[in-house]
Amino acid sequence: MNRRNLTIVAALVVVIIAGAGVWLYNTVLGDTEAASGPITAVPLAVSAPTVASPDAPESAGPTEAPAAGPTEASAAAPAEATLTKFQIVQADSKASFTLDEVLKGEPKTVVGTTDQVAGELAVNPSDLSSAQVGVITVNARTFATDSSMRDRAIKNFILNTDSYELITFTPTGVTGLSGSGAPGTPYSFQIAGDLTIRDKTVPVVFEATVTPESASRLSGTATTTVNRADFGLEIPSVPSVANVSEQVKLEISFVAEAA
Repeated sequence: MNRRNLTIVAALVVVIIAGAGVWLYNTVLGDTEAASGPITAVPLAVSAPTVASPDAPESAGPTEAPAAGPTEASAAAPAEATLTKFQIVQADSKASFTLDEVLKGEPKTVVGTTDQVAGELAVNPSDLSSAQVGVITVNARTFATDSSMRDRAIKNFILNTDSYELITFTPTGVTGLSGSGAPGTPYSFQIAGDLTIRDKTVPVVFEATVTPESASRLSGTATTTVNRADFGLEIPSVPSVANVSEQVKLEISFVAEAA
């Protein structure tokens, strides 16, 4: 190969390398959009449990008019009136993900956190089985780990936060609660629902533990483990990073106060 051809080949290699570098920066390591604004809770529309009324005796003719005076129905307060609504306090709460990777040949546990988590729940301390949980929202643009380079890769390539700013969990049922509650006592239960990350929605179950600190303040955690593949979350090929775990632990640690 003559010198002229070698020069052309070298120039092409330089262009390809430069193009790959631009792609790597823009797609994986480039700047990302900031949060569009402070996160706010989706209002929880509290629904009252249905209370079955006693079966009325069958009668062949017209019934007598009820006697004047108080009735049993008038003595019972509406069920929703006994539910206290609580709202997550961002300053005292956080959402996090945890996964494992090999960084520069050494195993490492990666934790990403954000305080931009919002949601509401409603509790009747006299009847824990009636507890309700609203939509939980997390702003994925605000996740941060111990590496700004990793943060950009997560937001740009993995979560694509410019297009999918929010991660949402929409509960479909609460199980494992019964009886009445007492301040200072932790209660463990399960919250089933639909988790949406990017454009994928997958049913998951969070294991939750909540402690009523007072009549107006709750604290607790909720955790679940998901598979990245279920949400189509692929890891970019980045030098020095290998063996990123398939399973990811998700956790919400929260304080909620009466709204």
